[in-house]
Amino acid sequence: MSDTATPSVLFVCVHNAGRSQMAAAFLTHLAGDRVQVRSAGSAPAGTVNPAVVEAMAEVGIDIAAEAPKVLTVEAVQASDVVITMGCGDTCPVFPGKRYLDWQLPDPAGQGVEAVRPIRDEIEKRIRGLADEIAPVS
Repeated sequence: MSDTATPSVLFVCVHNAGRSQMAAAFLTHLAGDRVQVRSAGSAPAGTVNPAVVEAMAEVGIDIAAEAPKVLTVEAVQASDVVITMGCGDTCPVFPGKRYLDWQLPDPAGQGVEAVRPIRDEIEKRIRGLADEIAPVS
């Protein structure tokens, strides 16, 4: 982990409009200030996928105000854990970082019915991650 007591996690997907936004929102919701959370995309979309916003609202998490962000080297360097979701070789790799690659379907162009199972799988993985890196004391 970094020099601070607070671990930092970066979620990366291509458009930063679906999977990484959901993952960041769940980790922020579950871990609060026990974790620094970032998300970014290698080729950010203009807006967050509306079906993703709707699916997250169904579980009480409002991400309507979020906007896709571009992946930067600085964001990777500032993170302890980097979780990629389909960004492939465009994600920079630095020694000393923990990398996880989550194989998840891309919700782009999908309706809320298709997004729900992706959302639920992300929530399950985030709960395990939060228990591991930021347990409630």
